[in-house]
Amino acid sequence: MANMMPAEWEPHEATWLSWPKDPETFPGDTLPKVEDIYVQMIAALSHGEKVNVLVDDEKAEERARKMLDEAGAARNVFLHRIKTVDVWMRDYGPIFVRSDGKLKITKWTFNAWGGKYEELMKDDHVVSRLVPMLGMEVVKPGIILEGGSIEVNGKGTLLTTEQCLLNPNRNHHLSKEQIEDHLREYLGASNIIWLKEGIAGDDTDGHIDDIARFVGPRTVLCATEEHKSDENHARLSHNFDTLNKARDQDGEPLEVKALPMPGPVHSHYGRLPASYANFYIGNSAVLLPVFKHANDQKAIALLEEHFKGRKVVPIYCEPLVWGLGAIHCVTQQQPEG
Repeated sequence: MANMMPAEWEPHEATWLSWPKDPETFPGDTLPKVEDIYVQMIAALSHGEKVNVLVDDEKAEERARKMLDEAGAARNVFLHRIKTVDVWMRDYGPIFVRSDGKLKITKWTFNAWGGKYEELMKDDHVVSRLVPMLGMEVVKPGIILEGGSIEVNGKGTLLTTEQCLLNPNRNHHLSKEQIEDHLREYLGASNIIWLKEGIAGDDTDGHIDDIARFVGPRTVLCATEEHKSDENHARLSHNFDTLNKARDQDGEPLEVKALPMPGPVHSHYGRLPASYANFYIGNSAVLLPVFKHANDQKAIALLEEHFKGRKVVPIYCEPLVWGLGAIHCVTQQQPEG
């Protein structure tokens, strides 16, 4: 039986995270605020699944444990001393697929988003440290790919962007067709929908998890920007139109719902990649990044409409997005099996 990457809403065994610590990623007083965000995330997720958190050393483990204990959030949480450079587990962590009822790990190459951050390339080795713990077969496709660049419905349809997967800073030696062959073979993507580009401020070259997310086998929430003067307006409108013309793996049209944007969020770096689409679907909770914007309530309502059996947990994420990512970027699901 072919490999198939399960949809995020399918039952999880666990969620994987890496505890924040880098003062370059989160400067000044931002890091303690990000730690508080992690405590909120872990508290919400641990009601429905195990939460595995990587910590660098004994000192980091003690700090994480103390913060979780004080918040009453330590139940169902497991800390593992595995050193990482940064927090972006979605992109360098294991991507799990199911084959013949068993889980496998696909270990893609991580080159720090096209070689942008030399130090972060060391996180390419994190999966090899997890393998003995997980005891699963590991498959290495041999090409560069980050988890945030792909979105699946668990039935064979995969969303991605040309800006990312076709970028010469990833796999310049491969054609579009060859990349599709890898997605088909290793992730079960019989139907691939290519969007054009991602949002402003995104240093990952257009990751899909900031712009379009499945919330059901045929239902997609697509980020849209209503203000025509905003630099995201045209590119997101193009993506919305593409999805409305697209079909799923069975040739059926998608149900595309507009997900508003939270408006521009800035730091001294410039514009940050703030998006409600960077939510994470846990077993019992959906974690939604919010930004104290008028559209927060619209995003909450839209997710509540589609996840009636799960609690939608809004978490203020401007401190986290200072690191150029948000909730989905720092989480990685391990499906049951």
